[in-house]
Order: sequence, then structure tokens, then C-alpha cells
Amino acid sequence: MPRAHSSVPTRHRRNKYLKAAKGYFGGKHSQFKAAKEQVETGWQYAYRDRRNGRRAIRALWIARINAAARLHGMNYSTLIDAMNKKNIAIDRKMLADLAVKDNKAFGELVANVQN
Repeated sequence: MPRAHSSVPTRHRRNKYLKAAKGYFGGKHSQFKAAKEQVETGWQYAYRDRRNGRRAIRALWIARINAAARLHGMNYSTLIDAMNKKNIAIDRKMLADLAVKDNKAFGELVANVQN
């Protein structure tokens, strides 16, 4: 039985990595092994940093809410606790947006929660 050659699938598989490595420095854009290692490392960083980016944005929202709450005589943790006890369900993204863009409405919310 003749030997099966897999040159076309192999070439396609390798070219997929080389295409993804376009613009990399040195042999990392032309040598398959170096390109594959660098592309896979890049994918790992991209996966990790998508999560870290979301984490950083949430930390920014919390910092903004805390700063605005302190202007109105509360801190972040007591504000969130009081909102949970009053069953006011506003997510942190919206609270941070209120704190930055409409401080008066945020102050009314804090006053409503304090009572």
C-alpha cells in the first residue's frame, strides 16, 4: 500500500501559525517553531489579559463609587450593604456612571439609602 503524504494539511497548519505571527521580530515571523511558540504565548497573554481588563474596570468603578459615596458621608461598603438591605439593585457600572456624570442623583440615592 502506498505511503500517505500529509504535506497539504501540514503546510496549511503551519501557514496558519505563520500568518498569525506576521509582524513579529526576527525569526519569530518566519521560522515555524519560533512562530508557533510566540503565537501560543500571545494567545495565553490575550486570554489572561481579557480577564485582567475586566477586573481592572470593576476596580475603577468601585473606586469611583467609593469617592462619590465619601462626598455624601458614606463609604463604599456601607453603601452597597444598605442598598442590598433596601433591595435596590443597581449594578456597579451604573452606580459609577451616576457618580461621575450625575452627582446630584447619586446624592439622592445615598440619601434614600441612609433613611
